Amino acid sequence: MNAVNQTVQMNEMILENMQEHEQVIFCNDPSTGLKAIIAIHNTALGPALGGCRMQPYRGMADALQDALRLSKGMTYKCAAADVDFGGGKAVIIGDPLKDKTPHMFRAFGRFVDSLNGRFYTGTDMGTNMEDFIHASRETSCITGIPEAYGGGGDSSVPTALGVIYGLQATNKVTFGTDELAGRTYAIQGLGKVGLKVAEQLLIRGADLYVTDINDEAVEKVKELARNHGGMVKSVDSKEIYAAEADVFVPCAGGGVINDETLSVMKVKAIAGSANNQLLHDRHGEKVKEKGILYAPDYMINCGGLIQVADELYGANKERVLTKTKTIYHSLLEVYRQAELDNMTTAEAADRLCEKRIEDRKRLNHFFSHSKPPKWDVRN
Repeated sequence: MNAVNQTVQMNEMILENMQEHEQVIFCNDPSTGLKAIIAIHNTALGPALGGCRMQPYRGMADALQDALRLSKGMTYKCAAADVDFGGGKAVIIGDPLKDKTPHMFRAFGRFVDSLNGRFYTGTDMGTNMEDFIHASRETSCITGIPEAYGGGGDSSVPTALGVIYGLQATNKVTFGTDELAGRTYAIQGLGKVGLKVAEQLLIRGADLYVTDINDEAVEKVKELARNHGGMVKSVDSKEIYAAEADVFVPCAGGGVINDETLSVMKVKAIAGSANNQLLHDRHGEKVKEKGILYAPDYMINCGGLIQVADELYGANKERVLTKTKTIYHSLLEVYRQAELDNMTTAEAADRLCEKRIEDRKRLNHFFSHSKPPKWDVRN
């Protein structure tokens, strides 16, 4: 196959895969080694917002699929968080441990700036705040930077708080009260978010089963229990699914709700910060059949998104924490709608977000966000 035919086939594949998307931008800067893709899924709610991840994809096709999938997810997550942004995502092809340089991220910043405010980005898997300090020298369309540079700082704080509000809503529907005390929670993953969730649950009088590959994190939770009270029992990574708990709280990797794990679960509800918790869509139905209430992950874990979106108005922690409280009411609405329409909570969440998007489409022109929003204080 000659080069012309290969190019035609590649273009056809791109157009076929991006049918739901508004725009896909391929970025190439040989001088810095930058090879990146920016995918803009939907700007009905506002300019596209989504993190930039860096990893050694097997090829351009894999990178493109990831960018398209993740940007679509961000549209729903922004709608769930009720922020004035649409869905976008960027991916950089390369090994973050070997290939990244300050010049690469400055080049990436110039590509982002060329979109004139249609896309805002920040950290994701394989990238960090330091990378985007460099990118921010080329564009004002960067968020999620350190407080010293005018950013909101650690986004795990509102993410964890949002999970606590989500657990309260889940308990209200499952147990008739939104009190967290007197219940047992099985927490999978004690990273930045999981550890904060564990601490807040202990402060509120809960008991915990916990698991994490980091023994120090487990010991930290046990120390918190000694200070705040409550029982903490550590179990291995497989035992956590069968723990005698009321609620399973996944705060680590995705795909943890599947045929194997559901077969041993004894909990009444699942509510945690991990992304893409359902291995497949059909597992949402299996959760429902088993009588387990599931908090759709992109609704309960959107506290961090609320912060990075709010940062573009000028960082304000109090405003972020106030906005994060809406997770409680949004989840109650999803649970109510799922019960009324006899559907899964995942389906009800999607419907809620799609309605918010359609309502905004009636007000917004397709390219009404071709210039940076007037509220971006760094322009």
